[in-house]
Amino acid sequence: MAPTLDLQQMLRGAALRVTRPRAAVLGAVHAHPHADTDSIIRAVRRELPEVSRQAVYDVLRALTAAGLVRRIEPPGTVARYEARVGDNHHHVVCRSCGLIADVDCAVGEAPCLAASDGHGYSIDEAEVTYWGRCPDCSSTGSS
Repeated sequence: MAPTLDLQQMLRGAALRVTRPRAAVLGAVHAHPHADTDSIIRAVRRELPEVSRQAVYDVLRALTAAGLVRRIEPPGTVARYEARVGDNHHHVVCRSCGLIADVDCAVGEAPCLAASDGHGYSIDEAEVTYWGRCPDCSSTGSS
């Protein structure tokens, strides 16, 4: 997890007021990449037992809008949050256990893929989700 001072600097750098819930949620996202909201709530409540679910949802929304966290939602899964922002990386998802890992762009910088027809859009991002089985699930033969 990022030190408390760094979390505060990140919040201030994004023009967000530093509050205990914001710092705790940002810290939880840094400590638990690709965590769903319930996992983030549990992590935050270890530090701030009194925090409400709604407060965590509100903070996640504010952090996402400020560009401090990224919300991802691979098809068929719940929303998840990560602290890796500012690049156009992709994800690989295990079909068996749901584990998610980052995958760097295969070609250059954002959008790192070229659309066959951009229809006049100025494309600045490409989102790819790779699916398969993680090493643990592959070795156990899970389906």
